[in-house]
Amino acid sequence: MAMQRTNLPRSASGVPWDGLALTVDGPARPPLRVEVADGQRLVLWQGSRVALLARQRITYRGVHYARTGHYASPLPPLRADLARAYREACPDDNGWFARWAQRFANELRDTPNGPLHEGDWRLTRGMPRRWDVAANWARLPVHDPDVGHITWAGYGDPEEDCRDLLPLRPLSAPDAPRVKAYRRQYREGVLPPVLLWWIGGLDSLVLVDGHDRLAAALAEGGRPAVLRLAREASERWVKWAGGPLIDDYEKRLAPTEQACAEGNALAQILAGAASRQLGAQLHELEVDPDLTRSWPLPGGADAWDALAAEHAPGWHPAPEN
Repeated sequence: MAMQRTNLPRSASGVPWDGLALTVDGPARPPLRVEVADGQRLVLWQGSRVALLARQRITYRGVHYARTGHYASPLPPLRADLARAYREACPDDNGWFARWAQRFANELRDTPNGPLHEGDWRLTRGMPRRWDVAANWARLPVHDPDVGHITWAGYGDPEEDCRDLLPLRPLSAPDAPRVKAYRRQYREGVLPPVLLWWIGGLDSLVLVDGHDRLAAALAEGGRPAVLRLAREASERWVKWAGGPLIDDYEKRLAPTEQACAEGNALAQILAGAASRQLGAQLHELEVDPDLTRSWPLPGGADAWDALAAEHAPGWHPAPEN
C-alpha cells in the first residue's frame, strides 16, 4: 500500500498542526471493514473474524450492538521507552501529536488487519466538539457492556446509553499489569494517544488501538490524548454545503457594511463575531468525516442473523425499539 501525506490545515502558516491528510492507493476492500445487509444490519469484520454486530433502530434514535470478543488491535504494542523518547523529543503537544500521527500512519499502512482502503483519509487530533461530553467519559469504566445500545437522540433512552466512543473489546481492570504501567506513563505525561475510527453506521467513534491506555487514563481520573481516523470529505461537497452559510453571512452583514466603513464600533464588533462564526462553521464542514464506506454482506439478512445467533446467542435486537 502506498500513501501520500499532507499536513493539516493545508496552505496555512502560523496555525497549530491539526492532523494528516492521507491518500491511499489500496486495497479495494480492507481487512477491518463494515459490511451491511437489509433491515439496517451491520457487521464489522477483521479478516475472517466477526468483531462487532449492530442493528440500527428504524426510528433513527440509536443502534443496538454486540461485541464478539474477537477484535485485536491492528497496531503493535508501544514500548515505554518509545513513549518517553517521543515526549523528550517533542515537549510541546503540537510536535508530539504530529510525531505520533506519523507513526500511526506508518503502522496503518503496513498492518494486515487495519481499516485503510483506497481513497482520501484524515488522521486528526482531538475529539469532535459534539463527541466530547465529560459525563460520557466518566461513564465508560462502569458502563461498557458487550451487548448494548448507543443512543443518538436520547428521548426516553437510558442515560448510560449516551456515549462518545465504543471500545471494540472490554477495557481491562485498573489494576491489570499493563494498565498499571500505562497509569505511570499518564502521571509522567508521556502516555501515547489512543486511535479512534469514525464509523458512520454506528454514528460513533470506535477504539481501534489503545484500550489499555484508555483504561489507564480513566483510572487516573483523566482522559487520553486522541488521534482519530476518518474518510475525508471531498472539496466539492464542502463547497456545496458551505454555499448557503456564506450566502446567509453576506445577507446578515450587508446592512452593517456602511456602518463598519464609517467606523461604527458596535457594527464592527457584530461583523467580527459573524465572521468568526462563519469561519467556525466552515471549519466544521471541512473536518466533518465523509460517510464510512461499507460493502454488501454475502448472504444478506439471513447471513447476518446466522452470525448473530453464532456470536451473540440469545441477542434479538428489535429495530423498532
